[in-house]
Amino acid sequence: MLLVNLGSPAAPEPGAIRRYLKQFLSDRRVVDLPPLLWQPILRGIVLNTRPRRSARLYQRIWTAEGSPLVVNTRRQAQALGERLAGQGVRVAFAMTYGTPSLADGLAQLADCRRIVVIPLFPQHSASTQGAVFDALAAALRGAMRLPMLRWVADFHDDPGYIAALAARVRVHWAAQGRGERLLMSFHGLPQRNVDRGDPYAAQCQRTAQLLAQALDLQPADWALAFQSRFGRARWLEPATDATLRAWGGQGLSRVDVICPGFVADCLETLEEIAIGGRQLFESAGGGELRYIAALNDTPDWLTALAAMAQAELAGWPAGVAIGDST
Repeated sequence: MLLVNLGSPAAPEPGAIRRYLKQFLSDRRVVDLPPLLWQPILRGIVLNTRPRRSARLYQRIWTAEGSPLVVNTRRQAQALGERLAGQGVRVAFAMTYGTPSLADGLAQLADCRRIVVIPLFPQHSASTQGAVFDALAAALRGAMRLPMLRWVADFHDDPGYIAALAARVRVHWAAQGRGERLLMSFHGLPQRNVDRGDPYAAQCQRTAQLLAQALDLQPADWALAFQSRFGRARWLEPATDATLRAWGGQGLSRVDVICPGFVADCLETLEEIAIGGRQLFESAGGGELRYIAALNDTPDWLTALAAMAQAELAGWPAGVAIGDST
């Protein structure tokens, strides 16, 4: 099994962030502009201004173990590996950008003839799953013997994933009480990607509807929004920041926010929502914003992840050792 997430800078300082952003924002899956147009902007403006600002944000959420995204993904892989060890399954993890790379993850599975790849993005997008596919192909380029591969394209409506999200919300409500509204905030995407056939927006809607049903929410109890806009292009709406300003302006005393598109806490959840979103809501006149943590390595999510893994492994011949070369 190879779990893959987006990636993170190696350290919360401008140099490391510049190297990370150069790799990330040079990917045509992420910024689909002609290189002759985009690269001068990236190298001349973005990489000379954004790393310093981003460093301050990363420093707010960095842990003693490192980047929260890498730490949480590592814990998921370790816990899943423990659950599947009795079935002769080895689990590694990798990042599309930064380290550990796809090549690093595959190196841990070098003697495995059968590999199931699970990009940890519940809703499918060419900018995430597509980027993983490209990076995986690049990492395997030149290999003398290729493994058999299976690919989990998305799991936006997987029953175990939805149940794990609902359990996460219920635990939060049991501990802190229920807010007046629940906001489900997903990462944003340029509208033109959806216009060209990307299923991401529809899958976000489906996830949100299933979660609302699992929690017995009425339409007035919740909303969906999209965060993390970048650049001047039109992005999916409604925007998370605009929604939080509107709710604050309505004088809501307490709202909860969950980010179903992130299965591991990271900069976009811990800083953009838990810190920045709270400040935005409160400055607009709202009371209290409570962020509901991502699934991380909670038992319900690990159970769902193990079930997905077992479903993908089911069709392959049983009883073949991991190191078997046939």
